[in-house]
Amino acid sequence: MSGDESEKRRGWLGRLRAGLGKSSSELGRGIAQIFTSRKLDGASLAALEELLIAADLGPTLAAKLAASLGAKRFPGDVEPDAVRVALAEEIEQILEPVAVPLALDAAHRPFAVLVVGVNGTGKTTTIGKLAHLLKSEGRSVMLCAGDTFRAAAIEQLKIWGERAKSPVIARETGADAAGLAYDALAAAQKAAADVLLIDTAGRLHNRADLMSELQKMRRVLAKLDPTAPHATLLVLDATTGQNALAQVEIFRAMVEVTGLVLTKLDGTARGGVLVALAERFALPVVALGVGEGIDDLRPFDARDFARGLLGLAG
Repeated sequence: MSGDESEKRRGWLGRLRAGLGKSSSELGRGIAQIFTSRKLDGASLAALEELLIAADLGPTLAAKLAASLGAKRFPGDVEPDAVRVALAEEIEQILEPVAVPLALDAAHRPFAVLVVGVNGTGKTTTIGKLAHLLKSEGRSVMLCAGDTFRAAAIEQLKIWGERAKSPVIARETGADAAGLAYDALAAAQKAAADVLLIDTAGRLHNRADLMSELQKMRRVLAKLDPTAPHATLLVLDATTGQNALAQVEIFRAMVEVTGLVLTKLDGTARGGVLVALAERFALPVVALGVGEGIDDLRPFDARDFARGLLGLAG
């Protein structure tokens, strides 16, 4: 790793730890209260389980982690730091299988990525940051302003396109989103772009009519390329906690979700929901967002996240 890359990694780790600060401080404070001068017994494990549920790891996973900790051997009284280290190791093992970055198949060019999610999760911002990340890797990227319901979304994506130095295919507000996606893929094919990132309108996951529109976009894209879209990323807002699990269930039933992006980790004490998502769905976690800056989206790393969640140094 070059000096510049090493510096960027340190900067990102600092932002990740800061972003997880609310989650880690709640967990750290709770663990200290439970285990200071106390042995590992049924009462302390029950209290730990409640703490993990409050951190949005969910009751099933909280019980599993508490039981695993109870099976470990600790010398004498259990120190809070030892508990944090042990939990971080357990969580890392759960997260490691889903720490899978977005893989671009060279056989599909342009590689079309459909980005979906409910209202307010940060899809448009995520697309801009992802475009910047891909550009930094030497990829040529085009964007499609497929959220044609909101003029603000179209303008927002154009701004992000300028920041990421990536052209944006857009139409007027109210235009047919599926038709626009078709035109954008055709333009990306003509330009021989490496990647096409397609924004979509935020939709409530319990609205069948809006969800069916996503299926229409997929059908229309397949007319140009039978294998498109090549990836479908579901953007989730970490502040919604356990509601994120319901969103995954519905979107996965309606469209073929191939990966997750978790945003707004810097605004919540519910960072543990990512662990619950990994344990329940085993879907690749492509990237994390911890801020509003263009560099505040990075590929997911299991160890960094697990240790950051428990407030441990890298």
